[in-house]
Amino acid sequence: MTWKAIARPVIGVSHEKQGMPCQDYGKYEISHDVIVGAVADGAGSAKYSDIGAKLVVNSVVDHLLQIAERIQKRKRCTLCSSQVLSEKTAEKLFTETLSKARVILQEQANSKDYSIDELACTLLAFVATPEWVAAMQIGDGFIVTRATDSEYKLIFPPDKGEFANETTFVTSSNAKDEMRVKVLPGKSEFICASTDGLEKLAIRISDWAPFPPFFQPLEEYLRETSNPENEDEYLMNFLNSERLNARTDDDKTLLLCLFDKM
Repeated sequence: MTWKAIARPVIGVSHEKQGMPCQDYGKYEISHDVIVGAVADGAGSAKYSDIGAKLVVNSVVDHLLQIAERIQKRKRCTLCSSQVLSEKTAEKLFTETLSKARVILQEQANSKDYSIDELACTLLAFVATPEWVAAMQIGDGFIVTRATDSEYKLIFPPDKGEFANETTFVTSSNAKDEMRVKVLPGKSEFICASTDGLEKLAIRISDWAPFPPFFQPLEEYLRETSNPENEDEYLMNFLNSERLNARTDDDKTLLLCLFDKM
């Protein structure tokens, strides 16, 4: 039994037309029966947000992976045992993770002599075992899970500011206060983390509920694919499809995970 996963960021048609880089990024790592992952969406108003998104995601995933591996090695594991992680412990874990990411952003800004705000990005991250999922979110985007014999569940309602396109970023002064953390007990089989470019296709705005026809084919794709990272044609065709781009011109990232019981 193990996790299968794939992460793919794709440039939006608006950025492509303007000759801009993709400002999204996503990554995951698997250690035994623990998977950690993160996605980030660079702020459109921040000059180097594409760099910021990559730096943050790499920092967060590396830090969470080190924690998972260290705890497994010592065999005193709240992360990989059946004991559910407390939200207090999860909040401490993600606060430390956020702090390390902000340090890396500040170091990058100092080395290039520009403001840390020019690296602004959102962040969604999680640690998942066969028994529970701990997740955090700063800014918009969404994480959806499906536990065994259950329906799709949105962990956090989208973060929308008072004004259009306003959200919180990792570089915001109130990032720590606005960070949302949650622990979901139970055997989660499917996890999808995404930037907000796919939000209006995947989440019903009327009640903030996941739209099952969006997620079901993606979950089935993982079930039928032995190695998603090497068999990404279906996912890339979906993310680059004219039908999808007709509904969103933003950058879009999907991080898909399935706990394979075979």
